Amino acid sequence: MVKVAINGYGTIGKRIADAVDSQDDMEIIGVAKTRPNFEAKIAIERGYEMYAAIPEKCDDFERVGITIAGTIQDLLCKADIVIDCTPGGIGAQNKSIYEDAGVKAIFQGGEKHGVAEFSFNSACNYEDALGRDFLRVVSCNTTGLCRVLNPLDKEFGVKKARALLIRRAADPNDDKKGPINSIVPDPVTLPSHHGPDVQTVLPHINITTLAIKIPTTLMHLHVLNVVFDKKPEVYNIKAVLEKAPRIRFVSAADGITSTASIIELGRDLSRPRYDMWENCLWDESISIKDELYFFQAIHQESIVIPENIDAIRAMAELEENGQKSVIKTNKSMGII
Repeated sequence: MVKVAINGYGTIGKRIADAVDSQDDMEIIGVAKTRPNFEAKIAIERGYEMYAAIPEKCDDFERVGITIAGTIQDLLCKADIVIDCTPGGIGAQNKSIYEDAGVKAIFQGGEKHGVAEFSFNSACNYEDALGRDFLRVVSCNTTGLCRVLNPLDKEFGVKKARALLIRRAADPNDDKKGPINSIVPDPVTLPSHHGPDVQTVLPHINITTLAIKIPTTLMHLHVLNVVFDKKPEVYNIKAVLEKAPRIRFVSAADGITSTASIIELGRDLSRPRYDMWENCLWDESISIKDELYFFQAIHQESIVIPENIDAIRAMAELEENGQKSVIKTNKSMGII
């Protein structure tokens, strides 16, 4: 049983904690937070031991009646692996703490590739992650792009991929950043960083990405255009993607015509926090005019959660076969 610590119990951290808790080969031994807000109280209600991520703030927790089990250093002493879910850039600062504690660490996509020198996607490079001390699970957008481009490349050979990323401005609970009343090039300089990030996982893929932010909080939307070495038909594309893990086809004919519709689908499926762990790809959008075009929606709050579970399993060498790990994770989380 692998002992897992979570450093940062926010949007991603609390979801990973619950996903780990649903596995039979790993366990949560505690979570660390910088401040004693409602999320800290919920974590304790869920049965997770609480630790202070900043030792100097221990008294802040005690003052509001939250009993802590110690500091982040105390937590790391008990852990086999720590999942760093702190804001982008903080994870890189934390790496030396993990090294000193002799604990393996998983970083999130807000960190740069160099933090671990290995960027991970379950379906693309699971076996290369076996036994590693450090890795980075790539961002929500990069995860979504890797999930579709990898199987298509294996079957047809991707000559060139172009992707327009229409990004949510902030997460639903993030009132510090949004809403915005604007359409923002993100960044203004082109292309965006997402293409090079895909290449940290799939270095041979020729991909160019553009991105804009719009006033929504629910999901990202990708517009993909792919050129292949071998020209497929629409039914060939669907056949390949239907077999790929963590891709869900949605249909406008069923009334799913927007990201809001997909979130409602998540609610109707009784998903925790209405999470959609899969790429949501519109069936009707798949078209070929010499090149492939389609739309997919990416739920930024949850899509990387199953990848983190597989990353734990690979680093701890609980399962050597990536496909078997994906199946096990999917079953435990309720992913079809």
